[in-house]
Amino acid sequence: MELVCPAGNLASLKAAVDTGADAVYLGFRDATNARNFEGLNFDEHGMHDGIAYAHARGRRVFLALNTYPQPAGWPVWQAAIDRAAALGLDALIAADIGVLDYASARHPDLPLHLSVQGSATSYEALRFYHEQFGVRRAVLPRVLSLAQVQHVIDNSPVQIEVFGFGSLCVMVEGRCLLSSYAAGKSPNTHGVCSPAASVQWIETPNGLETRLGDVLVDRVGAGAHAGYPTLCKGRYQVGGNIYYAIEEPTSLNTLDLLPHLAAAGVAAIKLEGRQRSPAYVRQVTGVWRAAIDSCRRDPAGYRPRAEWQQMLGRVSEGQQTTLGAYARPWQ
Repeated sequence: MELVCPAGNLASLKAAVDTGADAVYLGFRDATNARNFEGLNFDEHGMHDGIAYAHARGRRVFLALNTYPQPAGWPVWQAAIDRAAALGLDALIAADIGVLDYASARHPDLPLHLSVQGSATSYEALRFYHEQFGVRRAVLPRVLSLAQVQHVIDNSPVQIEVFGFGSLCVMVEGRCLLSSYAAGKSPNTHGVCSPAASVQWIETPNGLETRLGDVLVDRVGAGAHAGYPTLCKGRYQVGGNIYYAIEEPTSLNTLDLLPHLAAAGVAAIKLEGRQRSPAYVRQVTGVWRAAIDSCRRDPAGYRPRAEWQQMLGRVSEGQQTTLGAYARPWQ
């Protein structure tokens, strides 16, 4: 089972590679990837250096080119595909059918992975992508139970990668109606959720307010820490009560499920966090490297160590974690 780790910059890439990642995923510094934040991602020079660093140590590098091109911007996505092929990347992670079609026709030797942004939840969908575009691996959306993941794997013609740790999104894999409403942009089209240009922190007599566009997302008292405003994790007044009305800040953590994921035939575990720091990448990669190695040595005797869970808890959103859709005891 491969460990695929985030690389939002060259320092994070080196941290992931040095701490045990089998592969890293990264993006160009533009809207072709779903983490298009200021200060993140790679220009061509940086990507060349990162690929060389990873390849010299026997690691693979995947490019996330996983947003949906807008009509006027199609040449940007075409050029990005061509650059990816020229750089010698090990795989292209894409979601849009046009992107997959162009890549498979123009660069047939470039391995293609279906992005989680593609939101393919059935093996019939995966068979379509495999037959039409030669897709070799798919990242499953974080909406399937463990039994459903097993069913897909049992019938899929492609390798299956799943998320093991990181932030969750209540929207259908980046199709953020909330961000689009408040800021006019969403991850699956412009590569950014809650764009920085629309973020405001405003001191008021009632406390420090965080806003996205004109929408009040949260208000905290004097001296309290105000997080980055995302609408899905805001606190709102509903029925006279103020609380996380849509989703509490929490992170997915599947350390407890590792033996089950391995037994199901999962090809790779993906860690979320390209927008996080190199220190985060180093810590999380180290924990998951140790956990996967421990599970591989003794699947029956595998137990997550307390220190692993404590480390992941400290870097989780809201310092709390969940098994997400993987665990559905009512089914």
